[in-house]
Parts: sequence; C-alpha cells; structure tokens
Amino acid sequence: MNELFMLLMVGMTLFTAISQVLLKQSANREHKALIFEYLNWRVIMAYGIFVIVLLVNTYAYTRVEMKYGAILDSFSYVFVLVFSHWILKEKITKGKIIGNALIVIGIIIYVTGSI
Repeated sequence: MNELFMLLMVGMTLFTAISQVLLKQSANREHKALIFEYLNWRVIMAYGIFVIVLLVNTYAYTRVEMKYGAILDSFSYVFVLVFSHWILKEKITKGKIIGNALIVIGIIIYVTGSI
C-alpha cells in the first residue's frame, strides 16, 4: 500500500466536495431557461471535476487496497459539511455534527482496528 496514493485519494475527496458545493450553488440560483440549469459554468466545472476525480481514483485504486479506498472516500461528507458552512453559509446543526462525528469515529476504529 502506498501512502502517497492514499493522500491523493483524500485530496480527490476534497475535490469531490468542492464539486458538490458548485452543484448546490447552481441549484440555488434562478436560471433564465431550463437548459441553463444544466449548462452553466458551475455545473460544467463540477462534472469536469467529477471526471478527473474518477480517473485519478481509478488509478489510485491500483495502488491502494479497496478496503482503505472506501474509508478514504468517507471523508467527503466531512469536507462537504465544512464547505457548505464556509461557502454556502449553511447552518451546522447538531445532527450534522453527530453524523460527521460518527463518520470520523468509524474511520478511526476501522484504521486502528480497535473497538
């Protein structure tokens, strides 16, 4: 297992979160016509990022065990929470904190192998 590729996968979850925020920004805006809900720079950039993430993660999975890849992908929920608050000014509710804490605790338990 290569730690560099694991870090690369964590970086890709960061980009996944950015693309999800871009899609949310686009969904929150009024558009002149239905077609512009799908053809605007935020949506096009978000899907472009998704394609790049797909390609990079596909390559990274050749160097990282599948069981670790799935865990690393879980970080996207944490990143989305942070970016949604920071960029979209969404409230961080008690439920979101509990949910993200459970994700992080699950990651720690899985990685350390202790319960």
